[in-house]
Amino acid sequence: MRFPVIAALLLGIAACATPPPRGTGDLGLVIERAAGRVMLIETSGRSSLGHIEGLGDLSHASAVFSRDGRYAYVFGRDGGLTKLDLLRARIERRVIQAGNSIGGAISQDGRLVAVANYVPGGIRIFDAQTLEPLSVVPTGAKVVGIADAPGNRFVFSLFETGEIWIVDASDPRRPQVRKIVGVGKQPYDGFITPNGRHYIAGLFGEDGLALVDLWAPQAGARRILDGYGRGEEPLPVYKMPHLRGWAVAGRYIFLPAVGRHEVLVLDSVTWTEAGRIAVHGQPVFAVAQPGARRVWVNFAFPRNDVVQVIDVAAMRVVKELRPGRAVLHMEFTPRGEQVWVSSRDDGAVLVYDTATYAELARLPAQSPSGIFLTSRGAMTGF
Repeated sequence: MRFPVIAALLLGIAACATPPPRGTGDLGLVIERAAGRVMLIETSGRSSLGHIEGLGDLSHASAVFSRDGRYAYVFGRDGGLTKLDLLRARIERRVIQAGNSIGGAISQDGRLVAVANYVPGGIRIFDAQTLEPLSVVPTGAKVVGIADAPGNRFVFSLFETGEIWIVDASDPRRPQVRKIVGVGKQPYDGFITPNGRHYIAGLFGEDGLALVDLWAPQAGARRILDGYGRGEEPLPVYKMPHLRGWAVAGRYIFLPAVGRHEVLVLDSVTWTEAGRIAVHGQPVFAVAQPGARRVWVNFAFPRNDVVQVIDVAAMRVVKELRPGRAVLHMEFTPRGEQVWVSSRDDGAVLVYDTATYAELARLPAQSPSGIFLTSRGAMTGF
């Protein structure tokens, strides 16, 4: 008669040890690049929930999320594609799919993951659930600025050949490719506007950007902000600026200028210059706070210990913060009340109140770089 009692007690103990169920809406990842791992974070309590090890070379790593926010897909510089289960805090699957990769995207319906490759170039498309390889789109050149677009399309630029490609993966085993050539010299990054209509690529080899209307891709690329340097000699570039979709604030798009201490302001209705804002150094990211009231900017070496805040209505810098040495990334919570900032050389992730600029938390991290929250899973181009 004792066995059923003992069994019942053991079952009771096991039940007590089971963590309570939780959602994923306030979870996220911090890339700890030097350690080859990620830190799992939650924004409600502003805390670390632990680490997931064994992700390889994360020196230029990024992540996207499944539509339910449970799974993250991490793209490593060593060609690794790693699927993480955030609720179990573990690697679900991992494949080495290329020699050198530089990011990726998840399709509109969440069924496909595309990885952009430097070596051997091209993109590879995988089943998001199983990581089964479905197809390869060879390019013969480095792929940069990959983003998802409506219609299960992926858009990216080719650095060496000055092209933008649109890949329709509606049939992922037989993707269809549209090539837009002659967009400009050395497109280095690109992003899609939040409504999914326009893809913009920055040009490293000349002053200007290339714009493609995805509603009418047959029209090719349009040059915008052409000659923004106005013949001035650019400064040495210590870190390539990043674009992505974070820079849109209302009708304006805030873009870091290559080789200049300026943020360029683009009117997204007329596609003309609406202004330029002098800033502390060479900007790397210009990130729009949700609500579009402010834009936060970080900077390249050697002036990379500063974050400046631009007021969109006033079109000027209104606040300067010094979070620590080598600020690499900023990420806002979905409603914009917090911003998470990584300081690589101080080994910390800081959380600020965006209304008061007060520091709310400081989490230790090993060489932190990118910060990615699950709210990205509901956004186009993230």
